[in-house]
Amino acid sequence: MTASSNPIERSFEIAAECCEDLTPLVYRRLFEAHPEAQTMFRTEGSELVKGSMLALTIGAILDFAGERTGHFRLITSEVSSHDAYGTPRELFVAFFAIIAQTLREVIGADWSDDIDAAWRTLLGDIESLVAAQ
Repeated sequence: MTASSNPIERSFEIAAECCEDLTPLVYRRLFEAHPEAQTMFRTEGSELVKGSMLALTIGAILDFAGERTGHFRLITSEVSSHDAYGTPRELFVAFFAIIAQTLREVIGADWSDDIDAAWRTLLGDIESLVAAQ
């Protein structure tokens, strides 16, 4: 397999080699940083919801950081639906940073300066996108 030249994609590729499932790591970090988020998930069936939500978010991130074929628009549509759920926008945006922090932890020494710079730019772009909604 050839490594992607896109640093965001590469960060996910490296993480996939090190970790079978990011879901528990991402949500543990989310709930530690934002305990109020835990009450937003129902008790029964929440693991499936969490996994699905993370998978959709990763797909949107990869599209937003890549070709922007349209899947990234999920971010803007989910702003509205999360507004309806009562999710603060700061928490919505924080989820993306939590994913980046989790990846950084998982890939450790393979977290390069170009990956870090790409994530910083991406997180700023996502924050601007959400703020414009």
